[in-house]
Amino acid sequence: MTVLVIAESHQNHLQTSTLNVMSAALQIHQDIHILILGHGISEVAQQAAQIAGVSKVLVADDAVFENQLAENIAGQVLSMVNAYTHILVAASASGKNMMPRVAALKDVAQISEITKVINPDTFERPIYAGNAIATIQSNDALKVITVRTTGFDPAPATGGSATIESVAIVSDSGQSQFVSRETTKSDRPELTAAKIIVSGGRGLGSGENYHQIMEPLADSLGAALGASRAAVDAGYVPNDYQVGQTGKIVAPQLYVAVGISGAIQHLAGMKDSKVIVAINKDPEAPIFGVADYGLVADLFTVVPELVAAIKS
Repeated sequence: MTVLVIAESHQNHLQTSTLNVMSAALQIHQDIHILILGHGISEVAQQAAQIAGVSKVLVADDAVFENQLAENIAGQVLSMVNAYTHILVAASASGKNMMPRVAALKDVAQISEITKVINPDTFERPIYAGNAIATIQSNDALKVITVRTTGFDPAPATGGSATIESVAIVSDSGQSQFVSRETTKSDRPELTAAKIIVSGGRGLGSGENYHQIMEPLADSLGAALGASRAAVDAGYVPNDYQVGQTGKIVAPQLYVAVGISGAIQHLAGMKDSKVIVAINKDPEAPIFGVADYGLVADLFTVVPELVAAIKS
């Protein structure tokens, strides 16, 4: 039994989500291989080799993987799967795009967003926006799994000494081509990796209010900025700020929800946060049901006061 973890990297750095996936993999079996895909990724391979518990790092370094097209990555994975019993990847946008292709082409069921490993063929995953937990058992010879990273603590990033090997590269599938990429640049922490997140909702009233109220709070706490789906749909902030079932799943040490009522889909994305603080003028807002600390007040008054108190 050997487990293959597909790593995610960005700008020559291994994504922290890979460490969470490693923790899940180690609960399945102790023989773990990591696959690194990209172009010019020798530094990423060295980082992966240091992860505690990794026995081998497989490197697919070629221009065909430079833009991480799901069709090409799935083709590479399919060329290697016969050596493995389990394939794991983070339940990120990339993982969700690529893994269903692997599962379909191997004619096996995908097991999505696991949060617990019971044994090598039995897992838990949330359903109904996290309001229930399903126990899934698979008899497939190959288990294709995406991992909800908030369900597992990260494996140690150092302490390992895995061997590094290059793998035979598959040809371009020709099914898709990279056109362009639009990214939001920020000096603040990445949303899914931040220890502190401050999120704003529809209660802020406008995009201008969002920036005037939320940015000073984020800067004073060294936090990442997030938002509810309602705020994103209203055009206050870009889509990649969205926290929730249809956005990003987060579990920071501290989550501050400002002007967010607490719709089920939003709660599904942040209720595993260690400490939740809610600020809302509606005492009946559902967000208070999951908050550790709640403040019923006008956010336009109390948030600037909070920022001033933090800075003083």
